[in-house]
Amino acid sequence: MRMGRSYNDAMRILFVSATRIGDAVLSTGLLGHLTEAHPGARITIACGPAAAELFEAMPGLDHVIVLEKMVASLHWLRLWGLTVGKFWDMVVDLRSAPLTYLLAAKKQFHMHKHRHSGHRIRQLAGVMRLEDNPPLPRLWTAPKHGELAAQLIPDDEPVLAIGPVANWRAKTWREGNFAELCRRVTAPDGLLPFGRIALFGAPEERPEAMNLIESIPAEQRIDLIGRIGLLDIHACLKRCAYYVGNDSGLTHIAAASGVPTLGLFGPSREELYGPCGKLAASVRTPESFDDIHPDHFNHKTSDTLMDGLNVDHALEALSVLAAKSRGRQLELFG
Repeated sequence: MRMGRSYNDAMRILFVSATRIGDAVLSTGLLGHLTEAHPGARITIACGPAAAELFEAMPGLDHVIVLEKMVASLHWLRLWGLTVGKFWDMVVDLRSAPLTYLLAAKKQFHMHKHRHSGHRIRQLAGVMRLEDNPPLPRLWTAPKHGELAAQLIPDDEPVLAIGPVANWRAKTWREGNFAELCRRVTAPDGLLPFGRIALFGAPEERPEAMNLIESIPAEQRIDLIGRIGLLDIHACLKRCAYYVGNDSGLTHIAAASGVPTLGLFGPSREELYGPCGKLAASVRTPESFDDIHPDHFNHKTSDTLMDGLNVDHALEALSVLAAKSRGRQLELFG
């Protein structure tokens, strides 16, 4: 009697995820649901190059297909060429690439832009009719990521994590605001008295964050911007007390790690893209999304539109989040 499926006849799943890091992280709730619902399945991930690293430690990973954008959408033809020769038990396409409909598969699930509403994770979950109880994003790490994090983030003092840069300037809180927030949180009467500050970001974001980096005393600063990978960041954030950052992929990584996460919003919609997790929250400018956008808004040339969000607003929101997470802080720091 057969006790289970061998590697060669294991269920095959093709999961087409996002190009951007934040969207890819949000898709991992649905991906986690698949790994639990189909233990032993061999899963192939198709995603953009920026997001590929996120999946390297996922259980059941068979292969990652990195889709570099090509002229005339030829990257979709490449995906089809790499997948058409297999029979798939399931295809889950969150990009609704036309050619994936032509793959041989028992079941197919495709994202349709106008079918689902609400937060992005609800939209994604709706692909498999899970929108009433959407699975939360999660990421998987290997022991090497935890070992590096233990070297970088001390366990004898609390650490405030900061994500000071976003992919466009308009939704980036000013460096001076982050600097003041760090001072007040780690002041003797702050949420983390005499705590340290860990700064996270991508290599290309480092120039934009230099003034903030230099404003933090060397003995207090843990400067990791551009120095570690995405899953290393995820492992480091698990060891931090709180995270505060702009609307960015890094903020979604933070929420998936379980660290109490505060996302800062202005010219983007927190009700659609706010961080998702049991200890995740958002705070926005007093102006609504509709009010804050000037005529002929251009995200490539606009200066920050986050000035309505002052440090008092952010600190108040962080204090509320801190009260909700006291049990976690006691567990981590005693």
